[in-house]
Amino acid sequence: MTCHHLLRSPQHLLSLSRLSPAPCSGSHVSASLSATCRAGIGRSRLWSGTPLFTDERSEFPHRRHRCSIVRAAAAAGGDDDVSASSASSGDSQRPHSAIREIQRQLANGERTAVGVAEEYLERLEAHEGQLRSFLHTDREAVLQQAREVDATLASQSGSGEKTLGLLTGVPIGVKDNLCTRGMPSTAASKILKGYMPPYDATSVARVKAEGAVVVGKTNMDEFGMGSTTEGSGYQVTANPWDLSRVPGGSSGGSAAAVAAGQCAVALGSDTGGSVRQPASFCGIVGLKPSYGRVSRLGLMAYASSLDCVGVLARSVEDTAIVLQAMAGRDDGDSTSGHEPIPDYTAALLPRASLASKPLTGVRLALVQETMGAGVDADVALAVRAAARHYETLGATVEEVSMPFFANGLPAYYILAPSEASSNLSRYDGIRFGPQHDGTDLTSLYSNTRGQGFGKEVKRRILMGTYALSSGYYDAYYKKAQQVRTMIRKEFVAALEGHDALLTPTAPTTAYRIGEKTSDPLAMYVGDLMTVNVNLAGLPAISLPCGLAPGGPHGLPIGLQIIGAPFAEADILKYAHVFEQTTPAWQSGLAIASPVTAAAST
Repeated sequence: MTCHHLLRSPQHLLSLSRLSPAPCSGSHVSASLSATCRAGIGRSRLWSGTPLFTDERSEFPHRRHRCSIVRAAAAAGGDDDVSASSASSGDSQRPHSAIREIQRQLANGERTAVGVAEEYLERLEAHEGQLRSFLHTDREAVLQQAREVDATLASQSGSGEKTLGLLTGVPIGVKDNLCTRGMPSTAASKILKGYMPPYDATSVARVKAEGAVVVGKTNMDEFGMGSTTEGSGYQVTANPWDLSRVPGGSSGGSAAAVAAGQCAVALGSDTGGSVRQPASFCGIVGLKPSYGRVSRLGLMAYASSLDCVGVLARSVEDTAIVLQAMAGRDDGDSTSGHEPIPDYTAALLPRASLASKPLTGVRLALVQETMGAGVDADVALAVRAAARHYETLGATVEEVSMPFFANGLPAYYILAPSEASSNLSRYDGIRFGPQHDGTDLTSLYSNTRGQGFGKEVKRRILMGTYALSSGYYDAYYKKAQQVRTMIRKEFVAALEGHDALLTPTAPTTAYRIGEKTSDPLAMYVGDLMTVNVNLAGLPAISLPCGLAPGGPHGLPIGLQIIGAPFAEADILKYAHVFEQTTPAWQSGLAIASPVTAAAST
C-alpha cells in the first residue's frame, strides 16, 4: 500500500476548517437565549431514557419498555421550581449513583461482592457476542477479586461499622491502552498482541486501591486513533442503542459496556474527545479532566501533550466518585498537577434537597460557532433547549463568539499525529509485541510495523512525520502550535466572564458502521466540538440532553460543559443539577444498579 492511499497532504487537513461552522464576527456577543430557544422548541427532543439493547430480536431482559420521545416544550414550560415540593413521582427513576447503591447493599449485608460481580458478568457474557465491548475478560479472576472484597468486609463484621473504599465491590471496565498488571494490554493493536504489563497504570492502581473489581479490558480504536472503534485491530464494537451504528471512539468499548450495563463504570482516555464523543453517542456521562488532574503513568502514549485519563458512567455522581479515586499528584508523572483535590461529590445534592433556583448567580455561555453549519438541526435544537432549561434553574445564559474555534480541528490533526509519530517509534518488534523477521534491521522494523499497525495508525504516523520534516516544520507544526496558543487565549477570555461554556458534544448522532471508513476527513470533522478542549487543557463533561430520530428508540444527543482549569467540581455540579431536574428525563441511566436492573425486568 502506497503513502498516497494512506495519506492526504496537510493541505487537505487544513481544508477541514472549511467544513467547520463559519466563525461569527466580533469578539464576545452576548444575548439572551430565551427567544432563540423558544423558536426551535417544537422540534427538539429531551432525553427520556436509555434502552440498553435496541435489536428488536433480542433485548436486554431487564429493559423491555420502549423509551418515549418527549418534546422540548417540557423544558421551556414553567418548571421553575425544582424544590422538594415540586418533586414528581418520576424522581425514583432519575439518575442515581450505582456505586452508592452497590456499597449500601454491601455495607448492610444485603448482597455480596461476588453476587454483584456475577450479575454483571452474566449480563456481559449474554450480550458480548453482539456488542463486542471487551477485548479481554477472565471470569475467575473477576470473581477472585470479588471474593477478596467479601473477605475484607467479613473481617470487619465483628468491629461494628464496615469501612468501604470509594469503589469497594464496584465492577469497572478499563480501556485497553491503560496498563493492567497480569492482564493483556494491547491498545487494540496487533503490534502489542499478547503484551502483559508488569505494573498497573496509576489510574488503575488507584481505583483498585479503593476496592474496584476490574471486569476486563474494553475495545478501542488502535492506540486511540479514531472516532468509531472501527479502527480496532481485533473487532468492531456496536452501539447498544442501535447495533448497526458505532458507539463512537476511541473509548467506544468502555462507552458501550457502561451503556449496556456490562460494568458499572469504566475508564477511558481522551486525546481529542475520545471519552466525551462516545459518551454522547451511547447516551451516558463522560468526563475529561483538566490536563494533569489524573496521572498519565501507564497510559500508552498517543499525543502526550493532549492525552488524559477520563471516566464513563451512567450518572454524574458516579463520574465524580471515580474521579475522586483517581485524581492527584503522581511523582511518576511530571505533568501531573499539584492542585489540591476537592470533594467532587460535596455539591451533588439529590433533587429533593435542591433550592428552587439552584444555579442562581451562575454564568453560562453558549459558543456561537458550535451551533451553525455542519451541526445537525436536531442536535442544535436539543442543546438550545438545554440552555433554556439552565435559565429556569437560575443561571444566566448568554452567547459568546470564539472566532478561532473552527481552527482547532486542523491544528489538532497536525499536532496529534506529529506527537504520535514520535511516541509510536518505540514499537519496533524488539521490545514489545510480536516480531516479523527481515533480512536486516531495517526490514525487520519495516515488516514488524507494516504488519503490526493498522491503516489509520499508519496514516497518522505518516502525517505527523511529514509535518515534522525539514522544510515543512515551520509551515505546519509551528503554525499549528501558534493556533493552539490563540485557542487557549480565546478560552481564557471567554471563561473570564463566565463560569462554564456550553456546546454540543458532537455535531451529529452516532454514525452507521462503515459510514466514515472510506473518508477519513469526514470522520475527523466529527471531533469538531471536542479537540479544542484538549488543545487548551481544560476539563469538560458530556451528558445526555436529548434524542434525535433514528434507530429503534431514537439516538442520544450530548451536551458538553467546559470549565476553567481544574474546575471539575463546578462542571460536575452544573451537570448534576441538569441531570436531576430535566423535566422529561425519566432516566434509564440508573439501571446499571443491580437493584434497579432487576426491578425493571
